[in-house]
Amino acid sequence: MTNPLLSDWTTPFELPPFDQIEDSHFAPAVEAALEAARANIAAICDGSEPTFENTIEALILADRPLEKALAPFFAMAGADSNPAREGLMRDFSPMLSAYSSEVTANKELFARIEALWQARADLDLTVEQQRVLLLTRRSFVRSGAELEGYAADRLADVKQRLSVLGTRFTQNLLADERDWFMPLEDLTGLPDFVVAAARAAGEEKGAEGPVVTLSRSIIVPFLQFSPRRDLREKAYTAWVSRGANGGETDNRDIAAEILSLRAERANLLGYDSFADYKLETEMAGTPGAVRDLLMQVWAPAKASAETDAQVLQAMMHNDDEQGPLEPWDWRYYSEKRRAEEHDLNEAELKPYLQLDRMIDAAFACANRLFGLEFAPIDVTLYHADCRAWEVTREGKHIAVFIGDYFARGSKRSGAWCSAMRSQQKLAGDIRPHVINVCNFAKPPAGEAALLSYDDARTLFHEFGHALHQMLSDVTYDTISGTSVARDFVELPSQLYEHWLEVPEVLEEFATHADTGEPMPRDLLDRMLGAATYDMGFSTVEYVASALVDLAFHEGEDAPADPMQKQAEVLEEIGMPHAIRMRHATPHFAHVFAGDGYSSGYYSYMWSEVMDADAFEAFEQAGGPFDPEMAKKLETYILSAGGSEDAAVLYKKFRGSMPDATALLKGRGLAA
Repeated sequence: MTNPLLSDWTTPFELPPFDQIEDSHFAPAVEAALEAARANIAAICDGSEPTFENTIEALILADRPLEKALAPFFAMAGADSNPAREGLMRDFSPMLSAYSSEVTANKELFARIEALWQARADLDLTVEQQRVLLLTRRSFVRSGAELEGYAADRLADVKQRLSVLGTRFTQNLLADERDWFMPLEDLTGLPDFVVAAARAAGEEKGAEGPVVTLSRSIIVPFLQFSPRRDLREKAYTAWVSRGANGGETDNRDIAAEILSLRAERANLLGYDSFADYKLETEMAGTPGAVRDLLMQVWAPAKASAETDAQVLQAMMHNDDEQGPLEPWDWRYYSEKRRAEEHDLNEAELKPYLQLDRMIDAAFACANRLFGLEFAPIDVTLYHADCRAWEVTREGKHIAVFIGDYFARGSKRSGAWCSAMRSQQKLAGDIRPHVINVCNFAKPPAGEAALLSYDDARTLFHEFGHALHQMLSDVTYDTISGTSVARDFVELPSQLYEHWLEVPEVLEEFATHADTGEPMPRDLLDRMLGAATYDMGFSTVEYVASALVDLAFHEGEDAPADPMQKQAEVLEEIGMPHAIRMRHATPHFAHVFAGDGYSSGYYSYMWSEVMDADAFEAFEQAGGPFDPEMAKKLETYILSAGGSEDAAVLYKKFRGSMPDATALLKGRGLAA
């Protein structure tokens, strides 16, 4: 039987033929693709005079067979895992790391790249080609291309071990999330939407009734509404204990080894710390710049949270609950306080925030801003819950957009955007295949999926990433779409969240699931008026996580006991008793599942400084749909990818770099 991963795809839009792909196809396809990629690399090193075309462009094209085989695999492994795919991921991680090290350690190949770099002034390169050459050489140097002997060999071993540990960390976390659930016999106080989600979760788990799982879309509303303090404590404890339950799925020793290997990697490459190494290529530049921003926000956020904690604790004592306010109490009493002070509660809002209508809203904003149109297409995808749209502009094909919105046991937690195929022009006019993955509670059959306001923000956030991919307009996919500095990549996503807050958008798309009536204006005003409610809490839990991440990677030596280091950092900054880190070390996947956000969890806040300033630019112009600002946003941010330095692109869009003033104002934390 022909392996579909090794054949040409005649499917609509050349999407992977998921109905033909079996798990048994992946290993032979990846092995064949690695062999082809190695042959392509060898062909580059043929002794010819190096040119940009026969070296840099050929290097970019060398991995095409591998990318084709791995694109559907990574989509399925993250969003619809099973034991076979988890086993393949464990096998592929060291193989791919070894191949990457082999390429960057290829002295002949690096000599060609270095020759081009030294002669760059005479090569008549375009601005984009100059950028690609710079990034290619920098990537090789930062991967150890200039190392010799033991240092080079040791670095390859370190990177390979890190890839194995990152995979184990992720799979342990998924196992803890998948295996735990709490049967719900007492439904007192739970709104219908929470009960419906718990019943649907119970069906998926094969339980006899409703259950609470560790999916954020179920456990957070349970913590908001259940008056049973004992059950809240039990569920919350399980939630924050992911990756720290002992046994085979415990991540604490894995985290310690990862930090140790990262410190060694940085030292081998001549850096004082892993944070210095990692931040060298980011907008922030140094650990000190990151710490300055985080501490500028920490003080007002902590003061706000401590004031709120006193109010919530008084409410708890009025309920005859003794002792201090605990982390499993915060959301319950905060929800009660929101209902009292803003005449607003989640149960009242949710019927107006239907998933399908929020998708329509995200599409409609993209249409008004960028002229994009979205038409559903009937294609076979990796899971029955997925749906797809063709994206066009003035009749021209722009992208395929795939939405995978519902939580399930086979999907890792969180939300993300990925491209199974990135935009590029080197091998023809290739348009992207973009996926948004979320973890919203799946409704019972025949009922509308209802979102919280935070869920709706997540949908807009991930769609902002998708626009960055879809509107990309560069020649080389190495700088396409979201291939930008980590602390710049969140700008388009966080900026797009602002359009959810535009009243005219909500007036049109926030319609009741049963009646179809638009959200009443007074409810809309109350919802938007409460936009910064509890911002002290959310800012504290985020900034604490970012500060711990930074502290893990700042020193020359890694902390021997990450849990002790975490505790020391939290004590040093005076973490409020009733708030925990958003992501404690054993389940901090942003930092330990791979290098992506290591030393970089601060990136969301760095980007938020820009997104607050960028939306202010729209407001100062003709409003949220100002066509000139939309054109500038597309030209200098969304279509440019990594074709220029992030700060240069932002200054072209806005004129200058902002400070944190707009951020603090937007979060309601300004003095």
